[in-house]
Parts: sequence; structure tokens; C-alpha cells
Amino acid sequence: MTKKELYLYNTASRLKEQFILLQGASEVKMYACGPTVYHYAHIGNLRTYLFEDLLRRSLEFFGFKVRHVINITDVGHLTSDQDDGEDKMEIGAERTGKTVWEIAEDYTNKFKDDLKRLNILPPTIWCKATDHISEQIKLIETLEAKGYTYRTSDGVYFDSLKFPKYADFARLDIAGLRSGARIDLGEKKFTTDFALWKFSPTDRKRAMEWDSPWGVGFPGWHIECSAMSMAHLGETLDIHCGGTDHVRVHHTNEIAQSECATGKPFARFWLHGEFLRENSSDKMSKSSGDFLTLDLLAEKGFDPIAYRLFSLTSHYRNYLNFSWEAMESAQESLNALRKKTQHFIGLEGKPVSVDAREWSIKFQQYIADDLNSSGALGVLHLMLADSSIQDREKITLLREFDSVFGLRLLDEPNVVEHSAEEIEKVESLVKKRNAAREAKNFVESDRLRDALLEAGVVIKDSKDGTVWKWK
Repeated sequence: MTKKELYLYNTASRLKEQFILLQGASEVKMYACGPTVYHYAHIGNLRTYLFEDLLRRSLEFFGFKVRHVINITDVGHLTSDQDDGEDKMEIGAERTGKTVWEIAEDYTNKFKDDLKRLNILPPTIWCKATDHISEQIKLIETLEAKGYTYRTSDGVYFDSLKFPKYADFARLDIAGLRSGARIDLGEKKFTTDFALWKFSPTDRKRAMEWDSPWGVGFPGWHIECSAMSMAHLGETLDIHCGGTDHVRVHHTNEIAQSECATGKPFARFWLHGEFLRENSSDKMSKSSGDFLTLDLLAEKGFDPIAYRLFSLTSHYRNYLNFSWEAMESAQESLNALRKKTQHFIGLEGKPVSVDAREWSIKFQQYIADDLNSSGALGVLHLMLADSSIQDREKITLLREFDSVFGLRLLDEPNVVEHSAEEIEKVESLVKKRNAAREAKNFVESDRLRDALLEAGVVIKDSKDGTVWKWK
């Protein structure tokens, strides 16, 4: 059976458009903005990568081969979109007491571990900004030769008013920005101009800096993505994706510098995931230093795949409101799904009948409509409850559906046998922790909790007492 046509919402046009490959192309060239590795990724960040994984899995489900690139920003991302403030990597190094190179490696490895725990497919290519300095310098030189740059005392800047389409992507009001441009621009000509290369301070040596035709310094955040994506995917991408916070500045700047350098469209489709919100705030952020990580969810007894399921319950372009009650519900839903499907594990499916194939058609209809994951989950539940189709057919359909959902519903459970001695030791630590909590000795209680976590045990406190389980 031929699959449905796949439609995706294109931020550039603000319309759903049919996704097709360009004539003669053999694969989808897909680029996703990766993390700035100065801190742990929070679960709001991870929602974006879950959406991008859903996109990739859906493309492959519809028969496309995907060449998927994710970058690692390990230099040049300043704390302000106005090209001032400190480099986030140097802030991270100061916070941890490590070098910028050490924290880049540590947080990159942790990020990759988080993706693995969420069953997010690894990209075809990982690329680091610090491995592509020469490509960035070459791209800036091209822009300079074409007259799109100017120099100031602190760097080389892109002259945004020389790109007539600068405002189009984010629907910016350039006239309004021009009339309201009373802020201190320093040496910038206009508020939307941005740094391509920043000079190192004269009073100190930066941890990360390179020679360039303009002087010793480091690349701007925006030039990194253009240089890396084009190095690995060519001058025109099929799909560029990221979070909605990238639309107004980062992706707008990528388009401007890339299209001015090449004279070609930078990306055919732009897809953006909406924020995860906590406590009714618009966006989960690292700025407060207090944010939710995947480790914290695991410490509270939640399976990372439960967070994946939670993310699938809302469309990627809608806000998703986080609460512990919502996570409890997601964990219960995952447990219920596993209970319904565990007897299928290890069994072979069979070709489905015409009637059973209707479930596949319904599933495709939802996924083909801009990745409607919540509607597709509804099809999964109804299919499993359908008594008119055989279990062997359900296995085939379940395998098909879960290739998109990534919930590992047919994976063999990872069962580890623990000795009576290990169990006794854990129960002793749990009792000691409970006693410390009752005595309000929270320092000791936290120490014992950490000891349990290190031993591979998660604990959960409730009004009915404390329960524990192996990770």
C-alpha cells in the first residue's frame, strides 16, 4: 500500500506544505541546531530533540533516507543576543572549576547519554564548532568580499540592511525597529546587525581563540551553524529545525548570511518546536540555575521513556505544560501500554488483513498531517483494543507504529538479578534514610539518597511511605 503524502508546517511560509525531495536527490538533508555545552540540557531543551526525532522517524517511515546533522556549540555563544556579555562556555568553566575544553567534553557526553536514554536516534553526523573554524573564516571572507560586512573595534559584523529579505522569515517590523532604535548600539550600524567574528579582549587571553585575517578572536554563534550545515549538507538544506526561540534572531541571521554568501535559498523547510512551560512561565530556562534535568526525573522514579510519551501527547507546535502530576499520568500510561503489549515481546507478526490495514491507514493520516503524534497515539490504543484482529496482526502494526513513537514497546526487558545481600543492603539504607527524615536531619537524608542513587536505586516518597526500585 502506498503511504500518504507527508505534509509539514513550514515556518517560512506559515503553511503546511507537502514534503518532497528535489528532483534527482536521494536523501533528506536535515540540520538540527544542537546544544551549547556549558551546562546540562534541561527537559525543555530535550523536548525539542524529541520533536526532531519524531520528524526523522516519520520521514524514514514515509520512505525517505535522512542525512541528519546535529552541531555542538562549544564556543562563541554569548549571553546576549545583542553580541555582548560573556561566552557561555567561559561562564560554565568558571562555575565548575574546569577548563572550557573539559566542560565541553563532559556536557557533550552527558547530552548524548540523555538522547540515548530517551531513545532518540543518533544523527548521521555530529559536528563541533571548534572543529570548523577554517570553514567559518572562509564564509566570513566570502561575505566580506561581497560587501556585506563592516569592522568595529570589537569585531566583524554583518550589515543586515544590505539583505532586503532580512525581515521576511520572522515577520520583523524593520521600520518600527528603525524608528525605535534609541538603544546604545555602540559601533553597530543597526540593531539587527550581528557579529560574525569577535576580537579577543586586549587585557586578557581567552581560553578559546584563533588567528584570523581580522585579528585574534572567535566566531559568532550564528556563523557556526551556517558553516557547519553547508560543510556537511551543501548550500541548500531540505530541512532546518530547532526551537521557536531561534526564529527571530538565530535562524533569521543564518538565512541572511548564508543566502548572501551563496545566492541560493538556505533551507526549503523550517520546522520549530514550541516551549515546555513550567509553573505557567513561558519557557523553561537555565538562567536561574534551577531547572529540571532527565536525571532529576529518574531520581523521582520516572522512566525517561515516560517523558518521551509525555512529549508525544501534545503537538510539537503547541506549548506543553509540565507538572509532576502530568508526569505521574505519563508514567501510568506507559506502564499500561507495556502491560498491554508485553505478551507480544519476542513473537513474530504476520501480514495484516484488509480490515487490520485500516488501522495503519488511520495512523498514517495523523503522522502525515504535520506529525500529529497525539492523534496517532489514539490510533495505537484503539488498535490494541480491537478484538476483531489477530494478535499476530497487532504485533505487525505495533512494530510499524513504534518505529515512529520510539517507545520501545517490543524491546526485551532489561532484567538484572540482584542478590539477597544487595537487597538487604538497600533496605537498610532506606530505613536509615527514613529515620533521618523523621528526625529532620535532611543533610543525612540527602546523603543516603545519593548513596542509593549511586547504587542504582531510585526512591519515591508518598503519604503511604517510601518505595524503592532498581533503575
